[in-house]
Amino acid sequence: MTPTLDRRAFLAAGFAAAAAAIVTPEMALAGAAPPAWLLGVGDVEADLPEQAMRLVHGRAPAGFAGRLYRNGPAKFRRGGSAAGHWFDGDGLVRKFEVQGGRARLTARFVDTPKRRLEARLGAMVQPGFGTPPGPGARIANTEDVNAANTGVMMAGGELLALWEGGSPARLDPASLETRGFRTFRPDLRYMPFQAHPRDEPGGAVWNMGLSGAQAIAWKLNGDGSLARADVIELPRRSYFHDFTATARHLVIVLQPWINESFRLPLATGMLWRPELGTQVLVLDKDDLSRRRIFELPSFAFFHLGDAWEESDGTIRFDGAFEADPSFGQRAAAALLRGEHHRMPHPILTQVVLRPDGRAELLPAGVAAEFPSSDRRFSGLARRYTNHVTHYRDTPFPHAIARWDWQSGRETLFDFGDHQLVEEFLFAPRGGGEGNGWLIGTTLNLARNATELHLLDAERLAAGPVASWRAALPLPLTFHGTFAA
Repeated sequence: MTPTLDRRAFLAAGFAAAAAAIVTPEMALAGAAPPAWLLGVGDVEADLPEQAMRLVHGRAPAGFAGRLYRNGPAKFRRGGSAAGHWFDGDGLVRKFEVQGGRARLTARFVDTPKRRLEARLGAMVQPGFGTPPGPGARIANTEDVNAANTGVMMAGGELLALWEGGSPARLDPASLETRGFRTFRPDLRYMPFQAHPRDEPGGAVWNMGLSGAQAIAWKLNGDGSLARADVIELPRRSYFHDFTATARHLVIVLQPWINESFRLPLATGMLWRPELGTQVLVLDKDDLSRRRIFELPSFAFFHLGDAWEESDGTIRFDGAFEADPSFGQRAAAALLRGEHHRMPHPILTQVVLRPDGRAELLPAGVAAEFPSSDRRFSGLARRYTNHVTHYRDTPFPHAIARWDWQSGRETLFDFGDHQLVEEFLFAPRGGGEGNGWLIGTTLNLARNATELHLLDAERLAAGPVASWRAALPLPLTFHGTFAA
């Protein structure tokens, strides 16, 4: 039987307990001669009014139209202070709209209590994943520290800016004006709602929220209204940023990055325990008390691809897996100081969960992050995974690729050393899986500008069919959504 939801107890087990552990921040900004890639974690000082982007290559296919929304941190420094981690900057939502062969760009900060307080104080004081609280910090609830900087989703005619520790922020999808936080039910205010929702073919959406040894499983109807919210007891206090789902099951990967204690910044309370291995918790969507646990060797991860179930009950999904969480623990914080901690990059890997309880890892052998696929096949059998790759001598990738799990081959387009590549999303053209476009953004270091690109997913190696350039550079984003 699913445990009864108790918001106060749920929050006390996680965020609220951390709020008492305020420490003084100690950080110095980077010195002179910063590397060129530091532009990817630069500061934006104000909203960007709607403006045209210049077509610099090719042309958009006839009839192609839609809006690509992207979200990511874009304000890290105020006065002599700075955020302590890449994950903690203020969220800036971008809208790239393509219509009639032309592209337009709008960007607007999410108007959060965190941003308003820090603007008033002239300092970065609110804590986060890797940022300690500073003088004047206010931590009454999750809305106070919500950076709204990680992802976006459409729900009920609104655009939701997602974080992972609290409620989504509501935005007008046309103007990007902030309308406050979304409370799905009065007793669910302040509850964590993560940045990686999973679609069902019928239009419903599942998501997770994490608090120590518990998670909340959210299900939204196709119109964005709440269908259900259930507390799940986890077998361990693993940190997870993403989950996945088949048509019938929720799949939670419990890496041995353990929430040993709750203090601020949050990452300081998490320990890497590789001797524990990795567990995969599989839950029946219709009855979340029906569960199975699979055991795998230890690995760390941030992002997973969609899962599917075969006729014999075998479950498959993929992800970008690392040997340990060094990037999240140290390297992502060092980026803001202009430091590149060189380390092995995540490897695209398929997980296979057999009906008899066996589990195995099938590495593709290619470096990969930000896996995505054709959303028409969410929870269903699929062949392709789109991902970024080719990191070379920077902390950010330079190429977009598609891995074919059937043939075991990768097709890619490398934008070159001067381009930092962000997550690309699939836009369907019609027909079967993979018949469509990949749309995404890059940061062109040579031109000091953000660019929007459209590629034919089935002719990826040919490069963009159309590219547009903005008049200025914007820092790199995390996740987005495409709306036709």
